[in-house]
Amino acid sequence: MISEKDIQFLRYWERVRESENTFMSKLSRGLPMAFLFGLPIILSVVVVRLLMPTYYMKMSQTSPGMFVTVIIAMVIIIVFYAFFRMQYKWEMNEQLYQELKFKEDKSITSSTKNN
Repeated sequence: MISEKDIQFLRYWERVRESENTFMSKLSRGLPMAFLFGLPIILSVVVVRLLMPTYYMKMSQTSPGMFVTVIIAMVIIIVFYAFFRMQYKWEMNEQLYQELKFKEDKSITSSTKNN
């Protein structure tokens, strides 16, 4: 027997599973958390570069082009994190949906056999 909460999840996931399986949906829903992950890193590099440029050049011993490379790398990491986080979440919901659907079908089959 499945609970009311499980039934609500089944109905919800049947409605949204196709729309949440697109690349743009995963990216747009994952970006807020990805920005929380990557924005402090980007801000710390930018602040050190803008407020203390001589310190940045002396300590890191890098060329000015490396600053742009670090920013581009962090943007790529943010996009990667956003997409794959939501892909993982979608797969977990899909697995739960499949398990609950199997349980629901099994309970329907057993109730028809008993009657």
